[in-house]
Amino acid sequence: MSVKQLFRTSDVSSQYIQKIYCSSVLFYFALPLLQSFHGRLFYSRMSNQKTPLSQGEERGIRETLKRCSAETIEAALLFRQSRAPDLANTIVIGVIARFLEPEQRAKLKIQGESDHLRLMDDLGVDSLTMVEAVMLIEEVLQISIKNEELRDLQTIGDIKAYVNAVASGLLPPEKPLVFDVASIAEAMPQQPPFLFIQGATLRPDEARGTCLLSGEEFFFEGHFKGRPVLPASIQIEALGQLAVLFLLKGKHPSITNVVDAQKIFFSSCGNVRCLGISVPGDLLTLTVIPKRIKYPIAVFDGCITVNGEKKSFAEDISLSFDYLSASAAVLDVPVAVSGINA
Repeated sequence: MSVKQLFRTSDVSSQYIQKIYCSSVLFYFALPLLQSFHGRLFYSRMSNQKTPLSQGEERGIRETLKRCSAETIEAALLFRQSRAPDLANTIVIGVIARFLEPEQRAKLKIQGESDHLRLMDDLGVDSLTMVEAVMLIEEVLQISIKNEELRDLQTIGDIKAYVNAVASGLLPPEKPLVFDVASIAEAMPQQPPFLFIQGATLRPDEARGTCLLSGEEFFFEGHFKGRPVLPASIQIEALGQLAVLFLLKGKHPSITNVVDAQKIFFSSCGNVRCLGISVPGDLLTLTVIPKRIKYPIAVFDGCITVNGEKKSFAEDISLSFDYLSASAAVLDVPVAVSGINA
């Protein structure tokens, strides 16, 4: 072999070795990523392969879900074959509906509203029934829900998010931040009798609060004579207060510093609708969802429900805010605010 041939062979070998090396390195770093997609689930979804069920398995699923809808049963059969997590929501809703009275089941069909329904307060699901429903979901989806995590699953949306994560092989959602009336009063600039949030649960993408109307509130005096009705202005104020609490204590990626409680002000509010009245004895469930947060403005959508029935909503609730460590001088454009805390 000539020297020229030897060098040509060496070049080819070198290139071949480099390709093998690069492929090995790529696979080394890609392997954990593939594993994070839950192994068999990832590969089965990519190849669209299904694992056929035996007659005994299918018969067992149908027997377990015999009091559920046909849609729920079919979703469960498909899930057990494909392990597709997008089927889990249908199964969760179907299993919970099995334990509800007919009038409560209708609430689950309201598009965009069912996720906010509280199992106990809005749907009348007691703790024992909740355990039964969870055990059924565990059996059908072949997953496990820990008792300590079960306590945090208060709404339909909570259960769906948790089950979807477990079925996908992901970590369960972060636990929400829960505040009682004392901790809310400690954090808020508003104080009784002008503090209308008695309990709150904060997540990165929403805040939910409660307020029980006792009938002794000052705003019921004269509104109206002989028939106390919750004023619409108080409803907007309550939603604004929940948004304030979110800015002060919530974990949103756009909130990059500690917000100054004395520098949050109501700026504006868009479309507001009252769909029904609220009276003494009603337990209000308030929800605000951040639409945009970019210092120094935060914009929320909010709604109030009673027993799952929407009573009012407000769009584009806009608040201005400042950080404890920030100076108003850094703002490029001055913001006109009302001077009244939300």
